Amino acid sequence: MKKIISTQDAPAALGPYSQAVRAGSTIYCAGQIPLDPKSGQIVSGGIEVQTRRVLDNIRAVLKTEGLTFDHVVKTTIFLTDLADFQAVNEVYGSCFKQAPPARSTVQVAALPKGASVEIEVIAVADGDSLSGGVAADTSG
Repeated sequence: MKKIISTQDAPAALGPYSQAVRAGSTIYCAGQIPLDPKSGQIVSGGIEVQTRRVLDNIRAVLKTEGLTFDHVVKTTIFLTDLADFQAVNEVYGSCFKQAPPARSTVQVAALPKGASVEIEVIAVADGDSLSGGVAADTSG
């Protein structure tokens, strides 16, 4: 069974999809672009400002389920210009300081509404024992 997750603290979906869906303990967050949740418009400013807004939107969706960035296990970053990678990485890193999630970053031709960055995440709700931990190979 799946649970639809929705919050007014993040932008409404631009099409026939949910902000996030919970299946068991796993939360699949739709990609967020730098939309202001109140105006529905792309925030003005450079890639750092846009990345911060995207992460704030993700934080709001996670918070709806009582989660934080510590629960995130996988992210995908979409950039329209891979030259923005370092600037995005610095802002992104401020949210994932210890035991960061697995991540992919790809350059795409375009994003909705002319955004420069989009980020999607997968989080695990009962991952408290995983949060902040690092697995080790103990197979000998």
